[in-house]
Amino acid sequence: MSQPSAVSSYEDKASPASATDTADDATFAVQPERSYPGSGTRDDPYVVDWSPGDVENPYNWPKSKRWIITYQLALSTFTVSFCSSCYTGGLDDMQRDLHMSQEVAILGLSLYVLGFGLGPTVFAPLSEIFGRRPIFLSTFAIYACFHMGGALAQNAATVLVTRTLAGVWGSAPLTNAGAGMADIWTPRERGVAAGLYATAPFLGPVLGPLIGGWITETRLGWRFNFWIMFMFSAIVYILGVIVTPETYHPALLRKRVKKLMQASGGEIFYVSKFDIKHKRTFKAVFKRNMGKPFVFLATEPIVLFIAIYVSIAYATLYAFFAAYPIVFQEHRHFSPGQGGLTFLGVGLGTMTGTALTPIQNRLYWRAMARSPTGRAPPEARLYLPMVGGLGLPIGIFWFAWTSSPSIPWISPVLAGAPFGIGVAVIMQGMTQYLMDAYGIFCASAIASTVVLRSITAAIFPLICPIMYRNLGDEWACTIFGFLALACAPIPWLFFKYGSFVRQHSRYAHKDAVDDQPTTQTVASDSNTIKEGRPNIGDIEKLEVEEA
Repeated sequence: MSQPSAVSSYEDKASPASATDTADDATFAVQPERSYPGSGTRDDPYVVDWSPGDVENPYNWPKSKRWIITYQLALSTFTVSFCSSCYTGGLDDMQRDLHMSQEVAILGLSLYVLGFGLGPTVFAPLSEIFGRRPIFLSTFAIYACFHMGGALAQNAATVLVTRTLAGVWGSAPLTNAGAGMADIWTPRERGVAAGLYATAPFLGPVLGPLIGGWITETRLGWRFNFWIMFMFSAIVYILGVIVTPETYHPALLRKRVKKLMQASGGEIFYVSKFDIKHKRTFKAVFKRNMGKPFVFLATEPIVLFIAIYVSIAYATLYAFFAAYPIVFQEHRHFSPGQGGLTFLGVGLGTMTGTALTPIQNRLYWRAMARSPTGRAPPEARLYLPMVGGLGLPIGIFWFAWTSSPSIPWISPVLAGAPFGIGVAVIMQGMTQYLMDAYGIFCASAIASTVVLRSITAAIFPLICPIMYRNLGDEWACTIFGFLALACAPIPWLFFKYGSFVRQHSRYAHKDAVDDQPTTQTVASDSNTIKEGRPNIGDIEKLEVEEA
C-alpha cells in the first residue's frame, strides 16, 4: 500500500462538519490497522492520518465548539494588547510616586511591546514540539503573575523589568492564536474568525487608556491598573484551561500514534504522517525555527512589505498613546479619565472596520466562483485593504492638523475613526492574505510581522514626545502620515503582481498554470480530495522537511 502524502493539516480543504464532539479521551477512535498504509513493522510502520469524517480532526469539530475556541483565542490576544496600554492611564501619578521622568515612564510601554517581538521566536517553535495548548497554559500563567510585580513595585526599575517580562511571556497568543484558528477553520470559513483575531491586537490598546485613565482618577490609584491587568489575565487563563483543547494537527496525530502503540503492547509500529521522513526533535525544530521570522523577512518580499505596512499602522497606534496625552491632557488640560475617552474615535473606527468583514467575505466567495479551479487566489483577500486602508493616512493627517488647542476637541477625536478603520482592514486583510498565501507556513509568516511590528511599536512611543517638542503638534504627526501614505500602494501592488511574486517563492502557494484546474490527488487531513494546484510535490516535500 502506498504511503500517503504528507500534506499539512493547514492546507485548504472542505471537510464535512461532524455533529459529534470529542471533548475527552473517552471518544478516542482507534482505527483498525488495515485502514492505515504500511505493514506495522519497525521498518514499515502504519502511517497514521485523518480518516474521512474523523471526529478528532479539528476541521470536523462542531461549529459551536470551534467558535468557543475562536472567541477564547481572540480574547487572549485582546488581553495582552489591552494590558499594553492600560498601563498608560496612570503614567502621571506613577511618575510622581516613583520619581520617574516621562521618557522612563513611556519606556514601560515600549519594553512591554518589545517583548511581543522577542517571545514568538521561542514560543512558536515550542508550539510545534509540544502543541498549542501546553504553550498557552504555561506562558499565560507566568504572564499574569508579572502584573502583580508592577502593582507592588517600589521603584522604576521594578516596573520596567516586570513590564518587559510580561510582554515576553504574554506574546504567545499573538502568533499561536492565529495558527490555532488556521487549525480549526478552512479558508472559506475563516473570514470572520480571522477578522476577530486580527482586530484584537488593535482594539485592546484602544480600550486600555480609557479604563486605565478612569481607574487612576479614583481612590484606587495607578497601582490598581496592574491589579486589573492581573485579574483580567487570570480570568482569561482559567477560561483557556476550561474551553481550549489542543488544535495542532501534528500533536493530535502523535497522540493517536502513542495510544495505538500502547494498545498493541508495542508489538505493532505506527508513525504520524508528519513524521514519515524523520522524527522531529526539540533541538532540530528549535534551531530551525528560532531564526525563521528573519529568514522570511529576508527572502520573502510578500512577508517583508506586509510586515512594513502592518508595522507602520501598529506603531502609529502606539505612538498615539504618547501623542494623545500631549494633545489632550497637556495642551487642553483633560483629566486622565477624559484623556482615555478621546480614544473612543479610534475604537469606533476599529469596530467599524471589523464590521466590514462580511463585505470582504462576499468578494472572496465571488472570486472563488469565478475561478476555474474553484479556489480563490490569496489576492482576493486584498479588496478591503486596497480601499479601506486609505483611511490610515487620512486619519493621521486629519488628527495632525486639527490637534491645535484653537480647534474644537471633537475634530481630532473624530479623526481617530478613519484611522481605526484603516488599521482594522489592513490588519485583517493582510493577516488573511498571509494565511492563504503561505498555508502551512503561515505561523512563520505571521511571526515575522509580529517581530517587526513589535520592534517598531517599541520605538515610536519613545520618539513621539521628542518629535512633538521639536516639530510641534502638526508636523510631528504629519511624518507618521507620510509613512502611512507611502505604504498605501502595497495592497494594490500585491493585488496586481502577487501571483507573479508567489510563483518565485520557496514557501508560498503557486497558482494553477494558465488558470486551468489540474488534477492532483493529495491526502488531506480528513479526506482524499482533488486539488487544483500544481507543484504539489514541492509543497509536500517542504512540509515533510519543515514538520
